[in-house]
Amino acid sequence: MNEEQVILVDENDNQIGLMPKMEAHEKAVLHRAFSVFIFNDKNELMLQQRAMHKYHSPGLWTNTCCSHQRNGETNIEAGKRRLQEEMGFVTDLQESTSFIYKAPFDNGLTEHEYDHVMIGYYNDSPIINPDEVADWKWMPLEAVKEDMIVHPENYTAWFKIIFEKFYEFINVNNS
Repeated sequence: MNEEQVILVDENDNQIGLMPKMEAHEKAVLHRAFSVFIFNDKNELMLQQRAMHKYHSPGLWTNTCCSHQRNGETNIEAGKRRLQEEMGFVTDLQESTSFIYKAPFDNGLTEHEYDHVMIGYYNDSPIINPDEVADWKWMPLEAVKEDMIVHPENYTAWFKIIFEKFYEFINVNNS
């Protein structure tokens, strides 16, 4: 099986090439990614705990799902695909905002991503894929924010960055 390719982009999100995912993370090359935030009718966020065998950030809590777009795939198509693969359901998604971040990990890999944030709504329980997800829960945004301050070590680097930069944006636009 061929290794997954990521879409290399410039700082304006223009595609400039493709690269194997691990190589992009080893070289800290800027590439396109997405983060999906699913809310229920109580305005709670669905969090996932990453599977314990993931190559980075295992066992950490993060947004509902995230990954990389495939060549030729729109952000919405990619978000829906990955939501189905990781959480076992699909719902409508809306693009919310985007930003560039860089986060090095203890294992020598670095996420350097142009991240597209998408928001959707769902009220049922997911059917998690144990290859990707260890656990899940609903949490009010304010509770996530407070827990992140007390226990930052329990959350992924990108989720902490999104919360730091975009908590107010997500909270206001989701109300």
